[in-house]
Amino acid sequence: MTDSNDLGPEDRKIVTLARSVRARNAVPEGAAVRDETGRTYAAGTVALESLKLSALQTAVAMAVAAGATSLEAAAVVSEATTASDADRAAVRDLGGPDTPLLLAGPDGALRSTVTAG
Repeated sequence: MTDSNDLGPEDRKIVTLARSVRARNAVPEGAAVRDETGRTYAAGTVALESLKLSALQTAVAMAVAAGATSLEAAAVVSEATTASDADRAAVRDLGGPDTPLLLAGPDGALRSTVTAG
């Protein structure tokens, strides 16, 4: 486990945003992404009868809908210890294979950093 204080301020910010969304909305996971201009988008899990999206897929969709053309980084706060293939694919589609994906536990502690590739 890596101390979140080891992260730069912008990466710490998206972990904090993801954690806040998860807690505020009482959803299984929260996510946040930072686009190429530094704008951030935070979202929680969507679990409707007709639509199911992970928090990260939702955050990526929000970025795309707002006109983002790339991602600098992404973060997920969850009980899960790994990123799903679908989450990595969503980040890769917008940010490319080298986009960092920060995985943190519900307490905000960074568990790992992987790339979308």
